Amino acid sequence: MRARLYRLLYSCVWWLIIPLALCRLWWRGRKEPGYRQHIPERLGFYPPIDRARADLPPAYLWVHAVSVGETRAAEPLINMLLAGYPQHTILLTHMTATGRATGQALFGTSSRVIQSFLPYDTGWMVGRFLRHFSPRLCILMETEVWPNLIAQCGRYQVPVALVNARLSARSLRRGKKFTTLMTEAASGISCVGAQTSDDAERMRELGARNVTITGNLKFDVAPSEELVGIGKAMRQQIGARPVLLCASTREGEEALILAALSSLPPIDDLLLIIVPRHPQRFEEVANLIASYHLPMLRRSVLGSEQLGAEIKVMLGDSMGEMFAYFGVSDVAFIGGSLMPLGGQNLIEACAVGTPVLIGPHTFNFAAVTEQAIAAGAALRVSDAVMMLGMAKRLLVTKTERQAMGQNASNFAQLHRGATARTVALLAGLL
Repeated sequence: MRARLYRLLYSCVWWLIIPLALCRLWWRGRKEPGYRQHIPERLGFYPPIDRARADLPPAYLWVHAVSVGETRAAEPLINMLLAGYPQHTILLTHMTATGRATGQALFGTSSRVIQSFLPYDTGWMVGRFLRHFSPRLCILMETEVWPNLIAQCGRYQVPVALVNARLSARSLRRGKKFTTLMTEAASGISCVGAQTSDDAERMRELGARNVTITGNLKFDVAPSEELVGIGKAMRQQIGARPVLLCASTREGEEALILAALSSLPPIDDLLLIIVPRHPQRFEEVANLIASYHLPMLRRSVLGSEQLGAEIKVMLGDSMGEMFAYFGVSDVAFIGGSLMPLGGQNLIEACAVGTPVLIGPHTFNFAAVTEQAIAAGAALRVSDAVMMLGMAKRLLVTKTERQAMGQNASNFAQLHRGATARTVALLAGLL
């Protein structure tokens, strides 16, 4: 009874903030038009399903991947589900426009994958969603524990699985501030496939049952032939110059990196590639680079010409090409880690054998980061100055760089297999 009361209060808060959420969508749509599209879906309204389509099996397996990282991580899982359950269609939902665009890029040619935005977490909207699609199974990626969603799935007898689950100590502390609400939600999950033993223990502490350690799905993500080709072509355009990639940088980090670059002795012929985490910041970062009077070229206008020797910085203002950027680079710094933002995942860099540098703040990916450091695939740096100094050492010391690259490849290979373990876990619900 107490849990229902808390969930009612939680729903009331959602109804109060929905007008603000819609205004925010419209505001973000100035730079990312995708946020102004499919807005009715966020409120639980969907176009009729053409159930007469011969290429669209009527039974849905629903995978929720909130944004870009979760969608990429879901790729091997979705591919294995498509192969193993041919009488089912995959319903892939998101919350961000970039996540939906990533899903379109990965699965747009598949007739058995349809996409939608997930509605806001009110019982009424989620109920409309469930009645419309009638999914056989709900698969939530990583951290998506939504109280009304899980409660409504229970009401409509849709089993819920949380896969590739991760829960930091910080997130657990936040969840415990709403113990009644979050414990009810966690206990409503049918099974959990956790990335690590620490994640599994925290999920149990939150209230989840039937928790299994399945590993990290991102180790099973491999670059497509298209991205490998793009990377090779880009490398030919760049030539033999040393390349330092700063991947998935967050607000404030680019300024730290550029300031350090300006204050240190130059690295001969260095090309610095900066790929901001969020596309709405492309213009902001371009202006920042220009303020340092560094000759810059955007990836979006590179074309097929050779990159001029005068260009010092390339702005990675393209979507879905991160594997290509990692393939181009000699050393990669993973953003979100110079400032207390929790870091980003280094697995994609390791998968293509790129040595990794990572900042001090990696609490969102603590286990995999420490494992990569222990394996000799990554090095921890304390700040931007140390990062550039370490990058210079690796760029001029070929043997150390190659050894780190091999360690990275071995590390990624060692941890593969999470997809098969996850599908075996889900089989018990199907």
